[in-house]
Amino acid sequence: MARYTGPKTKIARKFGEPIFGDDKSFEKKNYPPGQHGNNRRRGKKSEYAIQLMEKQKAKYTYGILEKQFRNLFEKANRSKGVTGEVLLQLCESRLDNVVYRMGVSPSRRGARQLVSHRHITVNGEIVNIPSYTLKPGDVVGVREKSKSLEVIENSLANSSSVYEWITWNSEKKEGSFVAVPERIQIPENIKEQLIVELYSK
Repeated sequence: MARYTGPKTKIARKFGEPIFGDDKSFEKKNYPPGQHGNNRRRGKKSEYAIQLMEKQKAKYTYGILEKQFRNLFEKANRSKGVTGEVLLQLCESRLDNVVYRMGVSPSRRGARQLVSHRHITVNGEIVNIPSYTLKPGDVVGVREKSKSLEVIENSLANSSSVYEWITWNSEKKEGSFVAVPERIQIPENIKEQLIVELYSK
């Protein structure tokens, strides 16, 4: 299964924000990576470079590779809504992202692993496809045999995030994907319009 497995802090430093979650190494070196990272006299970025950077940031944030991301954009482009907003909504509706948002895993990468290792159910059926798109009303839960897993217990104990479009029942270890989130409800710092401009060239 293709996904980015390289150094996370280096990528976070490139974008200047901890896109993979809390990162002690990033806090120590929150300047760009490389030999001249601390020397801020870098040339002005072109419009294309800024758009490309935003696209890369979105891809790394959600753990999606180029081909999948491009397909999501095509799908968003064909829909009736605002393309950039729909693109982010499609990313947010992915099963691995919702598992992460529910607090079952502390990171999207961990959530992806839980899904592919068959620990997660959708409407009572095991689904092991991280990119599975959830529909409003779908119930996402932890498989009965996996409820006592230490990684899941620890993550839920440390999770304090609450999102309006998701409900969570800690006793049953399951929650509902109530609705597709509005752009204003998505906390990610992504300028989706730049991605649309890049792909529309």
